Amino acid sequence: MQIAIIGLGRMGGNIARRLMNHRHEAFVFDCNAEAVSALAGEGAKGAASLEELAGQFSGRRVFWVMLPAGEPTEATIRDLTPLCREGDVIIDGGNTFYKDDIRRAAELRPHGIHYVDVGTSGGVWGLERGYCMMIGGPEDTVRDLDPIFDALAPGYGDIERTRGRNTPDDRAERGYIHAGPAGAGHFVKMVHNGIEYGLMQAYAEGFDILKTKNSEHLPENERFDLNLPDIAEVWRRGSVISSWLLDLTAIALAGDKDLAKFSGNVADSGEGRWTLEAAMEEAVPVNVLSAALYARYRSRQEATFGDKMLSAMRFGFGGHVEIPQ
Repeated sequence: MQIAIIGLGRMGGNIARRLMNHRHEAFVFDCNAEAVSALAGEGAKGAASLEELAGQFSGRRVFWVMLPAGEPTEATIRDLTPLCREGDVIIDGGNTFYKDDIRRAAELRPHGIHYVDVGTSGGVWGLERGYCMMIGGPEDTVRDLDPIFDALAPGYGDIERTRGRNTPDDRAERGYIHAGPAGAGHFVKMVHNGIEYGLMQAYAEGFDILKTKNSEHLPENERFDLNLPDIAEVWRRGSVISSWLLDLTAIALAGDKDLAKFSGNVADSGEGRWTLEAAMEEAVPVNVLSAALYARYRSRQEATFGDKMLSAMRFGFGGHVEIPQ
């Protein structure tokens, strides 16, 4: 299929590469001309403007916008709208607030433009591992785009199939789902990221306890000088708390057991706050997720070793850089 990727940052560029590896034809645009040139050198068709990008298609246009949520994405979709024909598709693969998806779909519908929101997880590892995708939009449109989603998804891999699962739709097992109408994909991804906050905070607090066990304020006979890289490594091997986040923790500690290069000033990109807002609208208690978000706020005042661990995990999966000042 032909597809245009707009935004060639940490994930957009690798999405284009993975699609090309699966023999899709990728057109690319970014404000950074060097990023466009790099992809063009690998087989993509570069464009210097959205107008040039739209003119490269031979049939139905599919635009995948991979930009920061908010005005960068809003402005791009506004600029794309007059360039689209009836039946064209605009995909937002970033971390947009799901209510904005609902609004955009309604605004584009009178123009005959199909809107699809794709909550995309995979970070900087997606080119190699594939992307887990949670998709919202019209059923027929999502089905038409299946070759794109199938190429980007991890596939079955070597994960053991879930015992007792019996459904004719195997997309979830291959790494992507059609969650529902516009907004549903980003809603599921939003909650996914809220859970991510909680998981990361649990690891961070646990390793903070382990490191502080050698603190001078404890009785000398109760202090342990624990090997954190070894602990992270052994927990990866058959432990009930093993996970990809723990894998990234082990990698970070193997490189520097004190995590000196990380500030511990931990950012939040919005999804945690939106998850809490949804929980309040639904009257659902989220004690762990709210505490994890507030811990990130607190980290910007006085960072702990656990906060450095959060920074290390964010760098590991997403390339987010939080360097000491």
